[in-house]
Amino acid sequence: MKKRHVQGFSILELLIVVAIVGIVMAIAVPNMRTFVQNERMTSFTNTLLSDMMLARSKAVERNQPVIICSSNNEANCTVTDYQDGWIVAIDDDNDGAVTAADEIIKIQQAVTGELFFNLDDPALTIVIYDNRGFTPNSRGTFSICDERGEDHARSLTLSPTGRLSRGTKTQGVPPVC
Repeated sequence: MKKRHVQGFSILELLIVVAIVGIVMAIAVPNMRTFVQNERMTSFTNTLLSDMMLARSKAVERNQPVIICSSNNEANCTVTDYQDGWIVAIDDDNDGAVTAADEIIKIQQAVTGELFFNLDDPALTIVIYDNRGFTPNSRGTFSICDERGEDHARSLTLSPTGRLSRGTKTQGVPPVC
């Protein structure tokens, strides 16, 4: 009678594979959490940046003031934080506020999760771009933070000319959380 050889893994080989997978997972999972946190913060920073640039370009294009402001009701400006959401609107009636007469261009819903915004000037809750794309009455820094603090935070600095620049703790204007 012929002996049959069964193909497969021995218990020792299986234990070695399980140990290797465990080591790789112990290294990868914490790094994945940091990666997700960094990407989330970058995403919301870029969203605010692009909405500010949209407001500026629409102000120049339409030769009218455009408002970007914090809003917790998606209809008009409220003196809240940008983590509650924001809106971009053409200021058709030129009153410096978003009313029913104004055309809303974009609505950003509330930021959920661990992110929060810090403004170095409370007046930044309403930013008005004039018909030249300038913000003569608005300047300051938006800081986007999470529980890791200033070391991982991002910032957007608005100049009176309407230009925005990004920053981190080691580059540009450091964020304040």
